[in-house]
Amino acid sequence: MQDKTLTCRDCGQEFVFTASEQEFFAQKGFTNEPSRCPECRAARKSSRGEGGYSGRRDSNRQMYPAVCATCGKETQVPFEPRGDRPVYCSDCYSSQRSSSGGYGSRSGSGSGGGRRRSW
Repeated sequence: MQDKTLTCRDCGQEFVFTASEQEFFAQKGFTNEPSRCPECRAARKSSRGEGGYSGRRDSNRQMYPAVCATCGKETQVPFEPRGDRPVYCSDCYSSQRSSSGGYGSRSGSGSGGGRRRSW
């Protein structure tokens, strides 16, 4: 592979898509070349609040107090607990997910379709 000169679709400036970047894209299975220069890509990412999942929570989101059904620790959840289903703190919820085979795992015969939620 050789370095390629591409034109940014946002600012119109030329930028180099290096051979090592092309190899990285190929390893990740990306089929399209970047259409924005690194500066415009970073600006777009920051303006949209992206950058990968960082575990951050929306500060405006309504949170509700709850008590973990497993360990009894007080916690906050993004939904109002109804009382007919268990609520878990993040540590116990992670343990529940890993011991049950992960998100969306089904138990029983698999009838009923759809995904089951633990909350």
